[in-house]
Amino acid sequence: MLNGFEKQTEPLNDYERNVLLPLIVQGLQVRVGEKRAITNKKMTVALRNKGYEISETRVRKIINHIRNHALVKRLIATSKGYYIASTVEELGEYIECVIGRECAIRAMRESMERQLAEWKGGI
Repeated sequence: MLNGFEKQTEPLNDYERNVLLPLIVQGLQVRVGEKRAITNKKMTVALRNKGYEISETRVRKIINHIRNHALVKRLIATSKGYYIASTVEELGEYIECVIGRECAIRAMRESMERQLAEWKGGI
C-alpha cells in the first residue's frame, strides 16, 4: 500500500478477487485491437449498471493485478482505453511509453530526494 493512498492501493479483497476479477478478465478477452478498447469509466459504469460495487480506482487496481499476473496477455492502455495489443509493434510502443513514464517518475523522485537533503542540510 502507498502512504496516503491506503484505500486505493490496498490488495484486492475477496469480492474483487473472486467476483470482479473474473468478470473483468472475461470482458477484456474480446478487446483485441485499439478499435475494441474500453475506458475505465465505461467499464465501471457497465459493472455498476449490472449491480456490482466498484470504483474507477479499484478497476485500475484490478487491471494492475491482471497485468502483473498476465491474466490477459498483451493488455495495454492508451487514451482510447484498455485493449489487447494486436501487433508486436503496438506492444513495443506501449513498453516504450511505460519506460518514459518510469523515467519521469524516477526523475521527480530524485529531485524530491535532493530537495529533502538540502532541507535537512539547512541549505
